[in-house]
Amino acid sequence: MMPNVVRGDRMAGLMTYLVGPGRSNEHTEPHLVAGDAPLMAWHDDNELGRDSALAIARHLDLPRTAYGVEVNGGHVWHCSLSLRAEEGVLSDEQWGAIATDFVTAMEFDDNAGSKAPCRWAAVRHGLSQNGNDHIHLAVNLVREDGTKASIHNDFRRAQAAARALEAKYGLEELESVKAERSTRGYDPAEREAQARARARAKYERTRARTGTAAPAWEHLAGQDRQGRIAAELRTDQPRYLLSLKVRGAAAASESEAEFVRRMRRGGLLVRPRYADGRTDVITGYSVAQRPQAGERPIWYGGGQLGRDLTLPRLRDGWEDTPTGAGEAAAEWNAAKRGRRVVAPGRETVEPDPQQWEELSAELSTLVDRLGEVPVHDRDTWATVARQTAGALAAWSNATEETPGDLAAAAEALSRSAQTHRRTVRPQKAGTAAISGTAMLLASAARGGQGTVAQAVMVRQLLNLAGAVHDAAEAAGQKRQADLLREDARVRLLRVRNALPKPLGASQGAAQGAPATATVDRPKLDPEAQAMLDRLHAGQAKPATEATSPVPNRIEPSRARQTTKPGADRGPER
Repeated sequence: MMPNVVRGDRMAGLMTYLVGPGRSNEHTEPHLVAGDAPLMAWHDDNELGRDSALAIARHLDLPRTAYGVEVNGGHVWHCSLSLRAEEGVLSDEQWGAIATDFVTAMEFDDNAGSKAPCRWAAVRHGLSQNGNDHIHLAVNLVREDGTKASIHNDFRRAQAAARALEAKYGLEELESVKAERSTRGYDPAEREAQARARARAKYERTRARTGTAAPAWEHLAGQDRQGRIAAELRTDQPRYLLSLKVRGAAAASESEAEFVRRMRRGGLLVRPRYADGRTDVITGYSVAQRPQAGERPIWYGGGQLGRDLTLPRLRDGWEDTPTGAGEAAAEWNAAKRGRRVVAPGRETVEPDPQQWEELSAELSTLVDRLGEVPVHDRDTWATVARQTAGALAAWSNATEETPGDLAAAAEALSRSAQTHRRTVRPQKAGTAAISGTAMLLASAARGGQGTVAQAVMVRQLLNLAGAVHDAAEAAGQKRQADLLREDARVRLLRVRNALPKPLGASQGAAQGAPATATVDRPKLDPEAQAMLDRLHAGQAKPATEATSPVPNRIEPSRARQTTKPGADRGPER
């Protein structure tokens, strides 16, 4: 179950959106599944309209308006709880129980009688566009006595509460939490921002070229602007191509300076992030696609592209020397100023054909050795996945005009490398041969032994992908194993079958290194376990009298009503 938390200050706007048609008319039969007792007594589960939504908003907002309390960042706490489409659809009763327990876990309730409760409501309005069953919770952070509910670390606490509810209600547990990895999702606003920039630049170019008295972009009617933006929406995500090029350049480079040159050679705009007051100490970087005339580049930091693409993690694969640091700083500075590269290196030289045979043999030995790596060793497997994804990305950058099977396989493998902490260095893991393979594949379009040598290499990469798949399956990571099978092994088999068969090659599908070890299902983290224990403890208490459906009276004290905001309240303050 995935929680998504946002904050705001317009309760009426949120409620009217939840009962409205939605962005794509996907909202159907909006109704309440849970809420504070007076709210449920008034509205029950009847279908909601605009008038009832405004009435609910007034009820939820009353403590804030009566006491005149302002909350930094907004008093409206909005969270959606959604399930994967494959999990099916829950009943209203199940969602109501989940919503009530979630509010309890987040301590928005009366906290066992020690605090005044927050007013809240849970709305259900059908499936999302992707078929996900979900609900929305709207909470007023001003409690009924005028105090403010704590939202310290609410994003992390919401994740912990979701893990506790998964365990309590037998829902599918979030696999990435157990595997200690995560990837950033693609926000629809990113695609819309990219499409808006393209549409505006194209319109202004056309207006300047024709010389007509057409209105400027800002003066176009809203419907006309939205139509032009919709025409520019594309299926490719803003960060997808960038991460592919950066990952391929990093895997094919043996130094940081070469990494900068390869990114620039791939057509990317590159700029470094310096330490305070320095121009020779680089702490990070950002990249952007080269825009067309009139467009503005959209910059992304390495961490936004992937956890494994931050500069500190990339440096784990390169030798750290004073000379190398100076050469890297010179290349970073040249990239920032748009000057030519300082000292061209391996990226301009065709590799020796003999290297193909040598690295193929080394990869074969590596695959055999991976069979002895325990599935508990997540750091080593993450390093193998990161380097293999980089090799495939480098190959895709060199041979695919548009991202295809190689790019998809690289993306699938890279998800296994998005760990919360830094993994072992390739030299320590014994996987340096994969970096050499990435260098060869990055020059596959202009050197080597042609497609026959590539066919031999893809068999070894297929074995590596198979080894990562088997390790994920043995570790109980079913979703990741399915992704690796469908988007890595199947696609690499398609690439292999399209290449000429090397002499003596087996006709069957390449099999990865077996990994038969099994592991126990990990327990919840301490915070999620504490929330689950609190929910179970609440169920174990004897039943008390029913909660009154009459709302609590909101009566601000006379001192609150007469004191002006910001006035001096005397030494007792």
